[in-house]
Order: sequence, then structure tokens, then C-alpha cells
Amino acid sequence: MTLTTTLTIPRPDDWHVHLRDGSILEAVVGHTAAQFGRAIVMPNLTPPVTTAEQAVAYHQRILNALHKTAPGSQFKPLMTLYLTNNTTAEEIRRASESGVVYGVKLYPAGATTNSDAGVTDVLRYCGAALEAMQECGLPLLVHGEVTDPSVDLFDREAVFIDRIMIPLRKQFPALKVVFEHLTTAEGVAYVSEAEGDIGATITPQHLLYNRNAIFSGGLRPHWYCLPVLKREKHRLALVEAATGGSKRFFLGTDSAPHVKGRKEQDCGCAGCYTALHAMELYAEAFDAVGRLDQLQAFASENGPAFYGLPVNQDTITLQRQEFEIPDQLQLGDEVLVPLANGRKLAWSIVKA
Repeated sequence: MTLTTTLTIPRPDDWHVHLRDGSILEAVVGHTAAQFGRAIVMPNLTPPVTTAEQAVAYHQRILNALHKTAPGSQFKPLMTLYLTNNTTAEEIRRASESGVVYGVKLYPAGATTNSDAGVTDVLRYCGAALEAMQECGLPLLVHGEVTDPSVDLFDREAVFIDRIMIPLRKQFPALKVVFEHLTTAEGVAYVSEAEGDIGATITPQHLLYNRNAIFSGGLRPHWYCLPVLKREKHRLALVEAATGGSKRFFLGTDSAPHVKGRKEQDCGCAGCYTALHAMELYAEAFDAVGRLDQLQAFASENGPAFYGLPVNQDTITLQRQEFEIPDQLQLGDEVLVPLANGRKLAWSIVKA
């Protein structure tokens, strides 16, 4: 069997990324733009992006930051709205007509960073908005965890499927749904077998690492994200989903920049920063199981097909060439620690 040393694929897209705002946006947007043609940008700013007008304004701030830090880039940000108990059908229609909004994000209140304004009961409060999304073809992007404190942290995705996802999709069968940052075997089984228009994103950290990484040699805050890394059996299920040829699974890094001090404190922020080296990480995961031939579909084709967009025309090339992840990155006056800092990966991007 010949060892693959070079892989050229259509430029991939990131269907789940956090770019933040202000100086942090300027510091990180170039990393995503260097690897990806498009990206679904999360709306959990402070305050959150809850209206079409705010999404258009945020879209322009991203383009301004890109022009300042990576002039000439053709990267296209795809915006999202932050669903709340008060989101109206009229606002959904304005978002659909805006030309920049490609989805609406469901954060159960308190589920993750900047989710305090999230939904407390989606079926009780969001019916009109969901009906409008179904009519407009605007996907619902789901952070699939319950926040009930009586539910074990590692079971929250599976419970979300039973309590929320199944009844929601039964009530709105034509609604397009993306199960974001899938983390469990139960999630894989649900997305694989469910009827209707459903997809799921998978992060590089959930493909490469299990929950032992958070506790290897001590508490490792830069490996902490939400949904949290799970047992090895779940990682293996995700790898099979990503590399197995199903069109329902596609790339979404959930790359989330937090300065070092916000991670290394008594109540550290959730999120792993992978935008710098995302494709190198994904190549590592696919190569580990001998399925590099499936990376193109997962990274470059399945996401556009779900969102009804064309595959990017330009390409990137990965080469079997050592890539050492920096120990830290400068983030204005602060520093940012990338996931697996200081470690060496087998793959590098040589053309992007």
C-alpha cells in the first residue's frame, strides 16, 4: 500500500467558528481565512447578535478586520442569529432576506460561553420563529445539551436528544437542523438514522482526543471545551461518522479564542483554539485510521451540500511534513494558547 504524502482538496469551509469582536477578532480572523473559504460565525457576543440588523453590522466588522489584517482575502463570513425566547417570525424573515444570515443558533440558557440570554424552553417560546425558519429554509443550529443540573455533564447530549431534539423535529419536520459539535455515540446514531434534513458538525478535538486529555498530568484548562471531551468509545464513534462516507457529517471546528488568563483561573472559560492548525489536526485524525481519501467529502463537500452552496473552486494542499504547534500566540497585549500547544503533527498545509 502506497503511503499518501500529498493531498490536494477543494478549499474547505468551517461550519462552526467563534471570531469574537474588536481586537480579538482582528487577531484571529486571519487564521480562519487562511485555511477556509467560508465559515458559519457564532453569534454569542456580548451583547448577542439577535437581529438581522446586528448580523449585518457584525458581518461588516469582520470584513473590516479581514481587510486590515489579511488584505486580498476572499474569505466569506456566513452570519447567524442568536435565538432567544423573544425572537419573532418577522425577525427570522428579515434575517432570511438579509443576504448574510445562513442560520439561527439555539443555545439552551447557560449551556456555554455567553449563553445566558439563550432559550429556556424552545417549544414553549420559539414556535413562531421555528415555523418561520421552516418556511424560509433557514437552518436551526443546535448546541445539543440540556442544562438541567440534575443531569450528569457527560449525559447532557443524549438527554437533549430525547427531551428536545426528537419532539422539536416531530413538531417541525421540514426544519433543517445542524447538531453542532457532536460528541457522543448516541448523537452519531441519532443523526445517522433520523428522518428529514439533518446534519452534524464534528470538531478536531473530539476526533483526536478523549476526556483523559483534560487530566493528563494534572488539570489541563486549554483542553476544556463544551460539550466536554467524552470517553474513548464516543471518540471512536465520531471518527467512524466523520470518515465513514455519510454526507450528514461535516467539518466545524468550534474554534473559540480565550486569552490565557481567562482559561487559567478558578472558573476557566470553555473553548479550544484550533483555527491556526485546524486542517492539520483533521488530517491527523483521518490519517490515523487510514481514511485520508474521505477528508475531501467531510471538509469540502458535505457542508456546502447541506447549506445549498457550491463547493469552493480553489484548493489547498496538505503534505506529510511535520508541523509544530506554537506554545502560544500573541493576542493584542494578551496571549492565546492553541490546542495541543508544543506538540508536533504529521501534516502541514503547503498551499492555501
